[in-house]
Amino acid sequence: MTKASARSTTVNKRLLFTDKTQPSRAVIVADYRSQEAAEADFRQMKDPQVVSFSPMFHFTEQKIRVHVFYCVLALMVARLMVRQADQHGLHLSVRELLHTLASIEETVLLYPGDRGRPRARRMLTEINPTAQRLYDLFRLDTYAPTR
Repeated sequence: MTKASARSTTVNKRLLFTDKTQPSRAVIVADYRSQEAAEADFRQMKDPQVVSFSPMFHFTEQKIRVHVFYCVLALMVARLMVRQADQHGLHLSVRELLHTLASIEETVLLYPGDRGRPRARRMLTEINPTAQRLYDLFRLDTYAPTR
């Protein structure tokens, strides 16, 4: 047997069963494929670095429920931000979006002031073009230092 004849081709096929009679086949397939987004969100919540369930330092059921609630809420806000950025031509994942936003930093400059007391001036550091677009998109200037 030669190497060429030992090759095999794997073809993956899926059968979708549904009780929906009204939507077209295209709608059913689109619904099935959108399931991937929900599964990606569940995987995201297992990521210990970004919008994660863990670590959880709670032991009572009420505190665990609250923890789960704010984790899901944080993921929803992050996904809405990703969606808004995507609508404005910035195609980023949740991780990339949050990492880019985290790169926006504030610094405090101290100058000699009157009567020996230093004068402080708060300002943002230089940011990359993607961070600047996100800064403008989410109107972060309303939260930025004013002096």
